[in-house]
Amino acid sequence: MKEKFYITTPIYYPSGRFHIGTAYTTVLADTIKKYKKQRGYEAYLLTGEDEHGQKIQTVAEKRGKTPQEHVDEMAEDAKKLWKLMNIEYDDFIRTTEERHTKIVQQIFDKFMETGDIYKGEYEGWYCEPCETYFTETQLKEGKCPDCGREVVKMKEEAYFFRMSKYADRLIKFYEENVEFAKPEYRKTEMINNFIKPGLEDLCVSRTTFDWGIPVLKDPKHVIYVWLDALTNYITALGYMSEDDTKFKKYWPADLQIVGKDIARFHLIYWPIFLMALDLPLPKKILVHNWIMMKDGKMSKSKGNVIYPETLIDRYGLDATRYYLLREMPESQDGIFTPEGFIERYNTNLCNDLGNLLNRTVAMCNKYFAGQVPQYNGTPNEVDKEFEEFTDSQIQKIEEKYDKYDINLALQEIWVLISRANKYIDETTPWVLAKEENKEKLESCIYHLIENLRKIGIVLKPVMSETSENILKQLGITKEEEKEWDSIKKYDTIKQAKVIEKGEPLFMRLDAKEEEEYIKGTMKQ
Repeated sequence: MKEKFYITTPIYYPSGRFHIGTAYTTVLADTIKKYKKQRGYEAYLLTGEDEHGQKIQTVAEKRGKTPQEHVDEMAEDAKKLWKLMNIEYDDFIRTTEERHTKIVQQIFDKFMETGDIYKGEYEGWYCEPCETYFTETQLKEGKCPDCGREVVKMKEEAYFFRMSKYADRLIKFYEENVEFAKPEYRKTEMINNFIKPGLEDLCVSRTTFDWGIPVLKDPKHVIYVWLDALTNYITALGYMSEDDTKFKKYWPADLQIVGKDIARFHLIYWPIFLMALDLPLPKKILVHNWIMMKDGKMSKSKGNVIYPETLIDRYGLDATRYYLLREMPESQDGIFTPEGFIERYNTNLCNDLGNLLNRTVAMCNKYFAGQVPQYNGTPNEVDKEFEEFTDSQIQKIEEKYDKYDINLALQEIWVLISRANKYIDETTPWVLAKEENKEKLESCIYHLIENLRKIGIVLKPVMSETSENILKQLGITKEEEKEWDSIKKYDTIKQAKVIEKGEPLFMRLDAKEEEEYIKGTMKQ
């Protein structure tokens, strides 16, 4: 029986078109899911949309639509984008769906019965884009501490969740589960900035708008966004419903991925809600940073927004996925620049990987009529060292994938690609052919093809199409030759024949022309 792996993205707020920041989160989750699947897990990926709240109501009204019409359109657009980006999600949850709304109402009722939710009055500073209340002391220069926008003073009757009741229990959980948050410093941030100063009870209902899930026992209140939104990870699995088979199978989540702007909600509120429901907590929550532009955050007013479709339509899906994942370090924001994108494309994809494949296929055709030589061990020190280096790199690549450090996994893959290019210079196959040193030449070409086969396999979670193209050009057709477990062996390839004429994986771009093109799309 396969081991399960349940992974989630945040459910995205459909107030506007998704840019490359949202795409990055989803590609990251999809890559990890695909890696786990390759390793034999029964991987299940959940994504979706957070469709309630005042901001949605406001945006819909501006568009002359009902909130439901607006979110229906946005959900279709999201699904089209994820299809374009080859996101293999297993479920797309929408918080307006009955399977979600019914359970959220039951959860709210349960919290009222246990005394975790009580009625009071809220007065505070409200940020509509973040759908969050703040106290005077939490504001930064009188503005929202999360997004920097204007806030308004609001006062209304509301229900509150007793967060303070669970503060000590949450700290104890953090202490006992040191790897719960990735990177670990996010946990320290939560303790120092929110828990130790005194964890305030959370406002979980509103009366000033009606686009939300009504509280069953008090329908003038709608359930406030974070209790509604966060519970999607369990309602999508059928928690509290007649058929809870998926919930029993997949919960707790193995990995939940969120951006740093919603770290607090996922590292404090979400674990506390689960504690109050007496449910196990997720095994790990990965908090990633943002993709920034040179002049700060992406915004339409600055004219610096990049949409994934722009890059995919012109440069292909795999180049776009590669760039997004390679450029995002864990502990700091990534910076998108047109120059950086084209540089990665030309250097990493076209020169390093593309030329390695082209040269190898061409030499196999030239010296062996396309027939891949058989593996005959290591007739010399160069081949022996190359094998040992490859084995060591494969181990490093696996370790990075296992720790969800996808940008570092890609770095290690490119170290392997660079070493293969260097191996050609070391072995000089064209000299071996002139010298008629058949044994060394066979070994050289076999080792190059074998390394490219392994590179194709380890690239598959990130770049599926490129991976298939590499393996196809090498004549790797048998399924056992494409499996992850086969990358630990050296005599896997049997009776393979490379393609007669190699096809370029990526065509070199005119840097200046393409940089201008990307800059032009950002201003549209």
